[in-house]
Amino acid sequence: MYDIIIIGAGPAGLTAAIYARRAEKSVLLLEKATFGGQITHSPLVENYPGFPTASGNEIAEKMVEQALTQGAEIELDTAVSISGEAGNFTVTGKAGSYAGKTVIIATGSRHRTLGLDREEELTGEGVSYCAVCDGAFYKDKTVAVIGGGNSALQEAISLSNGCKKVYVIQNLPFFTGEEKLAQELARKSNVEIILSTVVCELLGERQLSAIVLKNEETGTNSELTVDGIFVAIGQVADNEPFAEMVSLNENGYIISGEDCLPNSKAGIFVAGDCRTKTIRQVTTATADGAVAALTACRFIEQIG
Repeated sequence: MYDIIIIGAGPAGLTAAIYARRAEKSVLLLEKATFGGQITHSPLVENYPGFPTASGNEIAEKMVEQALTQGAEIELDTAVSISGEAGNFTVTGKAGSYAGKTVIIATGSRHRTLGLDREEELTGEGVSYCAVCDGAFYKDKTVAVIGGGNSALQEAISLSNGCKKVYVIQNLPFFTGEEKLAQELARKSNVEIILSTVVCELLGERQLSAIVLKNEETGTNSELTVDGIFVAIGQVADNEPFAEMVSLNENGYIISGEDCLPNSKAGIFVAGDCRTKTIRQVTTATADGAVAALTACRFIEQIG
């Protein structure tokens, strides 16, 4: 019986493990894929405090090492359900079952991809999913933003302040984002809007050099030379296995505020990108991890 079972070993989960172990609580981390989460896909990180420049893998490795040094246990397993009550939860995975007094869900979210050949291969080599993270690397260069919602429009506006040229490519004949953002974007002299068009191929050997576009109305293809693309077509949460224990919004995120307390059974907490929030960055994920862990520790002490 662990004091805390943490589902997900990204920045939120790892931070929660570190804080919980420092409070002398027994901790099990369950991770289904990559220790460190999405940050491991970033070849260069320059906005994480204490690391002026580092790869995402380097930061993740330091977090994992610190959690293990503090005494956290880690299992590679996919959690498929949570059952039980506070003080006696069972987290069932594909490989086994685990008992814990409390549970912290820190499953994160993943960027929705274009689903194109070589997209994963070129991620970090011209394909990006975060202008805040990677926009500075494209100063005075030509980029394309893929998408037409609020996130895409905001990223395009941000990129237009440093890039030489920004293309905004939307599969529909109109933007789905706010009209105010669309108007602001239209006033940018270095922004070109391309509607009713999809990206159907990524070109380049080791580095992205161009994309192939297909006009949905005419069916014609064209090639567009770019230094990079920013895919902004939404994110996907991985919370469905826990829907009976926590409340999800229409997009599948766990409904929770900054206190990291979801509308759920007592003893379940949430941290990081898997919860409802406006800013999803590694720093906000680690902050959630600290809040969730300390709240869980206090809860454990209350129930004895």
